[in-house]
Amino acid sequence: MSAPRLGVAILTMGNRPREVAALLESVAKQDVAPTRIVVVGNGSPLPEMPENVTAVELDENLGVSGGRNVAWQRLRAFGDVDVVIDLDDDGLLVDADVFRTVRDLYADDPRLGIVSFRIADETGETQRRHVPRLRAGDPMRGGEVTTFLGGGHALAVPMLDRIGGWPDEFFFTHEETDLAWRALDAGWKVLYAPELLLQHPRTSPARHAVYHRMTARNRVWLARRHLPLPLVPVYLGNWTLLTLARTRALDGLRAWAGGFLEGVRTPCGDRRPMRWRTVWRMTRLGRPPVI
Repeated sequence: MSAPRLGVAILTMGNRPREVAALLESVAKQDVAPTRIVVVGNGSPLPEMPENVTAVELDENLGVSGGRNVAWQRLRAFGDVDVVIDLDDDGLLVDADVFRTVRDLYADDPRLGIVSFRIADETGETQRRHVPRLRAGDPMRGGEVTTFLGGGHALAVPMLDRIGGWPDEFFFTHEETDLAWRALDAGWKVLYAPELLLQHPRTSPARHAVYHRMTARNRVWLARRHLPLPLVPVYLGNWTLLTLARTRALDGLRAWAGGFLEGVRTPCGDRRPMRWRTVWRMTRLGRPPVI
């Protein structure tokens, strides 16, 4: 696409008004202005927003997946947005040329579906979990990958129109992987562009009370929804071993086990296993869908 029009989506639970205001200020300083900005209050009221911001207040918390679906669909309804940029409400754009770079990346490649930003804290450090590849030693090494970071990324609207949006059922955790796998299977590219920086406080995902349960449940759902049958036990077996090795708290393991059973027993949405050529493509990119 030529000179794609950008829309910004910010999801908040209403508990970070100062951070949202600072983020919007950093958006306003970009040397390429977005066509639209939408802020969604996920089950919470919103403070007064700048004149150029569309505020959407939801009556209930729909989770990350549901809230972001509301945001991108609202942007799409305007009819003048080609790329959706999702930003965490406690993030900050340090550089003024982020949106320009996003625009140019999409203008140069019509098959580009997802662009993952680099996330770093105030000291410039990127946590290992924020590098979307297995070999995470160098966070400045960009290129095609098989998943992306939820905190800061861009999504092509034509891709979303074709593959659908975020998986509402997931609520929180692994919704990015679900979306990336569907994009890859439909022939789109997922690019990690470390020059696109979102500054974000250093955090642990385990700070959320539901983290262990939803992580396990959604891993099972990922496998059930998208993997060819021979790979399902391999994927889940690998993640079970990794979880047992990494998790030290007994309460966390109990919650994880409960989530795993929930993932096995409950509906996960439509099953559309990826093609074997997608499995091979992901393997060549350095991360086969078994880990």
